[in-house]
Amino acid sequence: MRSLAASALALMLALPAQAADEMTLILDWFVNPDHGPIIVAQELGYFAEQDLEVEIIAPADPSDPPKMVAAGRADLGVSYQPQLHLQVAEGLPLIRVGTLVATPLNCLLVLEDGPVKTLADLDGRKVGFSVAGVEEALLTKILSNGGLTMDDIKLVNVNWSLSPALMAGQVDAVIGAFRNFELNQMEIEGIAGRCFYLEEEGIPAYDELIYVANPDTMDADMIRRFLTATELATQYIINNPEAAWEVFSGTAKELQDELNAKAWVDTYPRFSLTPAGLDAGRYARFEAFLADSGLVEGTRPVSQLAVDLGAQ
Repeated sequence: MRSLAASALALMLALPAQAADEMTLILDWFVNPDHGPIIVAQELGYFAEQDLEVEIIAPADPSDPPKMVAAGRADLGVSYQPQLHLQVAEGLPLIRVGTLVATPLNCLLVLEDGPVKTLADLDGRKVGFSVAGVEEALLTKILSNGGLTMDDIKLVNVNWSLSPALMAGQVDAVIGAFRNFELNQMEIEGIAGRCFYLEEEGIPAYDELIYVANPDTMDADMIRRFLTATELATQYIINNPEAAWEVFSGTAKELQDELNAKAWVDTYPRFSLTPAGLDAGRYARFEAFLADSGLVEGTRPVSQLAVDLGAQ
Protein backbone atom coordinates (compact mmCIF):
# COMPACT_ATOMS: atom_id res chain seq x y z
CA MET A 1 0.00 0.00 0.00
CA ARG A 2 2.87 2.32 0.90
CA SER A 3 4.46 1.57 -2.44
CA LEU A 4 1.21 2.35 -4.30
CA ALA A 5 0.77 5.60 -2.39
CA ALA A 6 4.34 6.63 -3.12
CA SER A 7 3.89 5.82 -6.80
CA ALA A 8 0.69 7.86 -6.94
CA LEU A 9 2.39 10.81 -5.25
CA ALA A 10 5.32 10.61 -7.63
CA LEU A 11 2.94 10.56 -10.59
CA MET A 12 1.07 13.63 -9.27
CA LEU A 13 4.31 15.54 -8.78
CA ALA A 14 5.42 14.60 -12.28
CA LEU A 15 2.24 15.94 -13.91
CA PRO A 16 2.49 19.51 -15.20
CA ALA A 17 0.53 22.14 -13.29
CA GLN A 18 -2.79 23.06 -14.87
CA ALA A 19 -2.40 26.18 -16.97
CA ALA A 20 -4.19 29.31 -15.78
CA ASP A 21 -7.03 30.68 -17.89
CA GLU A 22 -5.85 33.53 -20.07
CA MET A 23 -7.87 36.75 -20.08
CA THR A 24 -7.38 40.01 -21.96
CA LEU A 25 -8.43 43.27 -20.28
CA ILE A 26 -8.27 46.56 -22.15
CA LEU A 27 -8.18 49.69 -19.99
CA ASP A 28 -10.00 52.92 -20.76
CA TRP A 29 -6.76 54.92 -20.86
CA PHE A 30 -3.13 54.69 -19.78
CA VAL A 31 -2.49 53.14 -16.36
CA ASN A 32 -3.38 55.58 -13.56
CA PRO A 33 -4.74 55.41 -9.98
CA ASP A 34 -8.26 54.73 -11.32
CA HIS A 35 -6.97 51.23 -12.10
CA GLY A 36 -5.61 50.53 -8.61
CA PRO A 37 -7.51 47.27 -7.91
CA ILE A 38 -6.50 45.79 -11.25
CA ILE A 39 -2.79 46.49 -10.85
CA VAL A 40 -2.70 45.53 -7.17
CA ALA A 41 -4.52 42.26 -7.93
CA GLN A 42 -1.89 41.52 -10.55
CA GLU A 43 1.07 42.43 -8.33
CA LEU A 44 -0.13 40.64 -5.18
CA GLY A 45 -0.99 37.46 -7.02
CA TYR A 46 -4.76 37.58 -6.57
CA PHE A 47 -5.35 36.82 -10.24
CA ALA A 48 -2.98 33.86 -10.03
CA GLU A 49 -4.84 32.58 -6.97
CA GLN A 50 -7.99 32.56 -9.13
CA ASP A 51 -6.16 30.57 -11.84
CA LEU A 52 -6.13 33.60 -14.13
CA GLU A 53 -3.40 35.04 -16.30
CA VAL A 54 -4.58 38.55 -17.12
CA GLU A 55 -3.07 40.57 -19.94
CA ILE A 56 -3.64 44.27 -19.21
CA ILE A 57 -3.59 46.53 -22.27
CA ALA A 58 -3.69 50.33 -22.46
CA PRO A 59 -5.59 51.45 -25.60
CA ALA A 60 -4.26 53.73 -28.30
CA ASP A 61 -7.61 55.54 -28.24
CA PRO A 62 -9.96 55.75 -25.20
CA SER A 63 -12.91 54.99 -27.46
CA ASP A 64 -11.43 51.61 -28.43
CA PRO A 65 -12.20 49.36 -25.40
CA PRO A 66 -15.97 48.90 -25.88
CA LYS A 67 -15.52 48.35 -29.61
CA MET A 68 -12.78 45.76 -29.05
CA VAL A 69 -14.89 43.91 -26.47
CA ALA A 70 -17.94 43.96 -28.74
CA ALA A 71 -15.82 42.60 -31.59
CA GLY A 72 -14.42 39.79 -29.44
CA ARG A 73 -10.86 41.17 -29.41
CA ALA A 74 -10.80 41.48 -25.60
CA ASP A 75 -12.57 39.56 -22.83
CA LEU A 76 -13.16 42.61 -20.67
CA GLY A 77 -12.93 46.36 -21.08
CA VAL A 78 -12.89 49.26 -18.66
CA SER A 79 -15.51 51.77 -19.74
CA TYR A 80 -18.02 54.31 -18.40
CA GLN A 81 -21.63 53.74 -17.39
CA PRO A 82 -22.98 56.77 -19.31
CA GLN A 83 -21.33 55.57 -22.53
CA LEU A 84 -22.63 52.03 -21.99
CA HIS A 85 -26.23 53.24 -22.20
CA LEU A 86 -25.59 54.95 -25.54
CA GLN A 87 -23.64 52.03 -26.99
CA VAL A 88 -26.28 49.45 -26.04
CA ALA A 89 -28.96 51.69 -27.54
CA GLU A 90 -26.87 51.75 -30.75
CA GLY A 91 -26.86 47.95 -30.82
CA LEU A 92 -23.35 47.15 -29.61
CA PRO A 93 -23.25 43.75 -27.84
CA LEU A 94 -22.07 44.99 -24.45
CA ILE A 95 -23.12 44.48 -20.84
CA ARG A 96 -21.81 45.74 -17.53
CA VAL A 97 -20.42 42.83 -15.50
CA GLY A 98 -18.68 44.73 -12.68
CA THR A 99 -17.87 48.13 -11.19
CA LEU A 100 -14.42 49.63 -10.71
CA VAL A 101 -15.14 53.21 -9.53
CA ALA A 102 -18.58 53.42 -7.93
CA THR A 103 -19.13 57.19 -7.88
CA PRO A 104 -19.08 59.92 -10.52
CA LEU A 105 -15.67 61.51 -11.07
CA ASN A 106 -16.78 63.87 -13.80
CA CYS A 107 -17.48 67.49 -12.88
CA LEU A 108 -17.94 70.94 -14.37
CA LEU A 109 -14.64 72.64 -13.54
CA VAL A 110 -14.03 76.38 -13.25
CA LEU A 111 -11.29 78.60 -11.86
CA GLU A 112 -11.67 79.26 -8.13
CA ASP A 113 -10.78 82.94 -8.67
CA GLY A 114 -12.42 83.17 -12.09
CA PRO A 115 -15.58 84.94 -13.21
CA VAL A 116 -17.89 81.90 -12.81
CA LYS A 117 -19.17 81.87 -9.24
CA THR A 118 -22.62 80.45 -9.99
CA LEU A 119 -24.02 78.48 -12.89
CA ALA A 120 -25.84 81.59 -14.08
CA ASP A 121 -22.42 83.20 -14.62
CA LEU A 122 -21.83 80.84 -17.56
CA ASP A 123 -24.17 82.99 -19.66
CA GLY A 124 -22.33 83.94 -22.86
CA ARG A 125 -19.16 82.07 -21.87
CA LYS A 126 -17.11 79.26 -23.43
CA VAL A 127 -17.32 75.72 -22.07
CA GLY A 128 -14.73 73.15 -23.13
CA PHE A 129 -15.50 69.47 -23.70
CA SER A 130 -13.86 66.35 -25.11
CA VAL A 131 -16.62 63.81 -25.75
CA ALA A 132 -19.82 64.77 -27.53
CA GLY A 133 -23.12 63.15 -26.59
CA VAL A 134 -23.41 62.32 -22.91
CA GLU A 135 -21.51 65.38 -21.75
CA GLU A 136 -23.92 67.62 -23.63
CA ALA A 137 -26.86 66.01 -21.83
CA LEU A 138 -25.12 66.46 -18.49
CA LEU A 139 -24.33 70.08 -19.31
CA THR A 140 -27.91 70.77 -20.41
CA LYS A 141 -29.21 69.66 -17.02
CA ILE A 142 -26.55 71.59 -15.08
CA LEU A 143 -27.17 74.78 -17.05
CA SER A 144 -30.90 74.57 -16.38
CA ASN A 145 -30.13 74.95 -12.68
CA GLY A 146 -28.74 78.39 -13.52
CA GLY A 147 -31.67 79.29 -15.74
CA LEU A 148 -29.61 78.76 -18.91
CA THR A 149 -29.79 76.60 -22.02
CA MET A 150 -27.14 75.33 -24.42
CA ASP A 151 -27.90 78.35 -26.61
CA ASP A 152 -26.55 80.61 -23.87
CA ILE A 153 -23.00 79.20 -24.02
CA LYS A 154 -20.40 78.41 -26.68
CA LEU A 155 -19.12 74.83 -26.74
CA VAL A 156 -15.41 74.39 -27.56
CA ASN A 157 -13.83 71.00 -28.28
CA VAL A 158 -10.51 71.10 -26.40
CA ASN A 159 -9.41 67.59 -27.45
CA TRP A 160 -8.74 66.12 -23.98
CA SER A 161 -6.75 69.22 -22.96
CA LEU A 162 -9.28 70.13 -20.27
CA SER A 163 -7.39 71.77 -17.42
CA PRO A 164 -4.70 73.33 -19.68
CA ALA A 165 -7.43 75.02 -21.76
CA LEU A 166 -9.08 76.32 -18.60
CA MET A 167 -5.83 77.55 -17.06
CA ALA A 168 -4.82 79.24 -20.32
CA GLY A 169 -8.10 81.15 -20.48
CA GLN A 170 -9.20 79.51 -23.73
CA VAL A 171 -12.48 78.53 -22.00
CA ASP A 172 -14.30 79.62 -18.85
CA ALA A 173 -15.28 76.10 -17.74
CA VAL A 174 -14.80 72.49 -18.78
CA ILE A 175 -17.13 69.50 -18.56
CA GLY A 176 -15.60 66.02 -18.36
CA ALA A 177 -12.86 66.94 -15.92
CA PHE A 178 -12.17 64.24 -13.34
CA ARG A 179 -12.19 65.66 -9.84
CA ASN A 180 -9.41 63.30 -8.74
CA PHE A 181 -7.03 64.43 -11.52
CA GLU A 182 -7.74 67.83 -13.05
CA LEU A 183 -8.22 69.53 -9.66
CA ASN A 184 -4.89 68.14 -8.48
CA GLN A 185 -3.18 68.99 -11.74
CA MET A 186 -4.27 72.60 -11.39
CA GLU A 187 -3.21 72.75 -7.74
CA ILE A 188 0.26 71.55 -8.68
CA GLU A 189 0.41 74.32 -11.28
CA GLY A 190 -0.50 76.84 -8.57
CA ILE A 191 -3.98 77.56 -9.96
CA ALA A 192 -6.96 76.63 -7.81
CA GLY A 193 -10.00 75.05 -9.42
CA ARG A 194 -13.54 74.46 -8.21
CA CYS A 195 -16.00 71.75 -9.25
CA PHE A 196 -19.73 71.80 -9.72
CA TYR A 197 -20.42 68.15 -8.83
CA LEU A 198 -22.87 66.46 -11.19
CA GLU A 199 -24.60 64.40 -8.53
CA GLU A 200 -25.26 67.59 -6.57
CA GLU A 201 -26.82 69.25 -9.61
CA GLY A 202 -29.67 66.81 -10.21
CA ILE A 203 -27.82 64.27 -12.39
CA PRO A 204 -28.62 60.68 -11.34
CA ALA A 205 -25.65 59.08 -9.59
CA TYR A 206 -23.81 56.56 -11.73
CA ASP A 207 -20.78 54.26 -11.78
CA GLU A 208 -17.93 56.20 -13.37
CA LEU A 209 -15.81 53.20 -14.36
CA ILE A 210 -17.22 49.77 -15.10
CA TYR A 211 -16.13 46.46 -16.60
CA VAL A 212 -17.95 45.55 -19.82
CA ALA A 213 -18.11 42.23 -21.67
CA ASN A 214 -19.82 40.82 -24.73
CA PRO A 215 -22.94 39.04 -23.37
CA ASP A 216 -22.98 36.62 -26.30
CA THR A 217 -19.44 35.30 -25.86
CA MET A 218 -18.34 36.08 -22.29
CA ASP A 219 -17.02 33.40 -19.93
CA ALA A 220 -19.08 34.16 -16.81
CA ASP A 221 -17.04 31.88 -14.54
CA MET A 222 -13.76 33.48 -15.59
CA ILE A 223 -15.19 36.97 -15.05
CA ARG A 224 -16.47 36.01 -11.59
CA ARG A 225 -12.95 34.95 -10.65
CA PHE A 226 -11.58 38.22 -12.03
CA LEU A 227 -14.04 40.18 -9.90
CA THR A 228 -13.17 38.10 -6.83
CA ALA A 229 -9.51 38.98 -7.31
CA THR A 230 -10.20 42.70 -7.72
CA GLU A 231 -12.47 42.66 -4.67
CA LEU A 232 -9.62 41.20 -2.61
CA ALA A 233 -7.31 43.86 -4.03
CA THR A 234 -9.78 46.63 -3.13
CA GLN A 235 -10.02 45.36 0.43
CA TYR A 236 -6.23 45.41 0.64
CA ILE A 237 -6.13 48.97 -0.71
CA ILE A 238 -8.77 50.24 1.72
CA ASN A 239 -7.04 48.58 4.68
CA ASN A 240 -3.50 49.49 3.59
CA PRO A 241 -3.68 52.57 1.34
CA GLU A 242 -0.04 53.61 1.74
CA ALA A 243 1.36 50.12 1.25
CA ALA A 244 -0.98 49.63 -1.71
CA TRP A 245 0.27 52.89 -3.22
CA GLU A 246 3.82 51.55 -2.99
CA VAL A 247 2.74 48.37 -4.76
CA PHE A 248 0.88 50.29 -7.45
CA SER A 249 3.43 53.04 -8.09
CA GLY A 250 6.29 50.55 -8.03
CA THR A 251 5.09 49.10 -11.32
CA ALA A 252 6.16 52.09 -13.45
CA LYS A 253 8.45 55.09 -12.94
CA GLU A 254 5.97 57.45 -14.60
CA LEU A 255 3.48 56.75 -11.80
CA GLN A 256 5.89 57.99 -9.15
CA ASP A 257 5.09 61.70 -9.30
CA GLU A 258 3.14 64.25 -7.30
CA LEU A 259 0.03 64.17 -9.49
CA ASN A 260 -0.43 60.41 -9.26
CA ALA A 261 0.28 60.43 -5.52
CA LYS A 262 -2.41 63.08 -4.95
CA ALA A 263 -4.83 61.33 -7.30
CA TRP A 264 -4.35 58.04 -5.43
CA VAL A 265 -5.50 59.61 -2.16
CA ASP A 266 -8.59 61.07 -3.84
CA THR A 267 -9.41 57.91 -5.80
CA TYR A 268 -9.07 54.84 -3.59
CA PRO A 269 -12.09 55.62 -1.34
CA ARG A 270 -14.24 55.55 -4.50
CA PHE A 271 -13.34 51.99 -5.57
CA SER A 272 -16.30 49.61 -5.48
CA LEU A 273 -16.07 47.37 -2.43
CA THR A 274 -18.37 44.87 -4.14
CA PRO A 275 -17.35 45.03 -7.81
CA ALA A 276 -19.74 42.24 -8.85
CA GLY A 277 -22.71 43.80 -7.05
CA LEU A 278 -25.34 45.65 -9.06
CA ASP A 279 -27.60 48.56 -8.09
CA ALA A 280 -30.28 47.98 -10.72
CA GLY A 281 -32.11 51.18 -9.80
CA ARG A 282 -29.04 53.25 -10.60
CA TYR A 283 -28.99 51.92 -14.17
CA ALA A 284 -32.74 52.33 -14.60
CA ARG A 285 -32.62 55.94 -13.42
CA PHE A 286 -29.74 56.89 -15.70
CA GLU A 287 -31.41 55.20 -18.67
CA ALA A 288 -34.54 57.24 -17.99
CA PHE A 289 -32.45 60.42 -17.69
CA LEU A 290 -30.86 59.84 -21.09
CA ALA A 291 -34.26 59.10 -22.65
CA ASP A 292 -35.70 62.29 -21.17
CA SER A 293 -32.68 64.16 -22.55
CA GLY A 294 -33.34 62.81 -26.04
CA LEU A 295 -30.04 60.95 -26.28
CA VAL A 296 -31.66 57.53 -26.52
CA GLU A 297 -35.00 56.55 -27.99
CA GLY A 298 -37.13 54.77 -25.42
CA THR A 299 -35.59 52.87 -22.54
CA ARG A 300 -34.01 49.44 -22.24
CA PRO A 301 -34.54 47.11 -19.27
CA VAL A 302 -31.66 46.86 -16.84
CA SER A 303 -31.16 43.22 -17.90
CA GLN A 304 -29.94 44.51 -21.29
CA LEU A 305 -27.50 46.91 -19.64
CA ALA A 306 -26.03 45.16 -16.62
CA VAL A 307 -25.80 41.84 -14.83
CA ASP A 308 -24.95 40.73 -11.30
CA LEU A 309 -22.75 37.68 -11.90
CA GLY A 310 -22.35 37.19 -8.19
CA ALA A 311 -26.06 36.46 -7.86
CA GLN A 312 -26.05 33.82 -10.60
